[in-house]
Amino acid sequence: MNKGMKNIYFCGSIAGGRQYLEVYQKIVAYLKAAGHRVLTEHVVQPDVLALEKNYTPEQIYSRDIEWLKECDGVIAEVSNPSLGVGYEVCYALRIGKPVLCLYRRGIFLTRMILGNTSKGLAVRDYETDFEWERSINSFLSRQR
Repeated sequence: MNKGMKNIYFCGSIAGGRQYLEVYQKIVAYLKAAGHRVLTEHVVQPDVLALEKNYTPEQIYSRDIEWLKECDGVIAEVSNPSLGVGYEVCYALRIGKPVLCLYRRGIFLTRMILGNTSKGLAVRDYETDFEWERSINSFLSRQR
């Protein structure tokens, strides 16, 4: 993995559903083990909503926008539809950040992601951990 891409913004559904939480946790652990800093590590906490209950929506929005500006790239697990994740992906692309969207093979993924030809966007499906690991490695190695 490219150690130069140090700060990663990870996206995963929170309010939209947590059925992919185990995958989110594995992805973040994988990135951290490779020496990357995951700015949004809190997303993989099972009690993330309780952890953030003392913050206003404005505070969370401002914090997350600052992290998007600070990050070197975005990795989003998009198998579960999420307005927040969609917004983060779009915002990141708009400010020129490279984005990798991962999704579970066989699910119906919105055409707004699949049909997006924006420079800097990679969309990859996976069935096994090895497949998303390979996609992450490929994505990060291209971002030198």
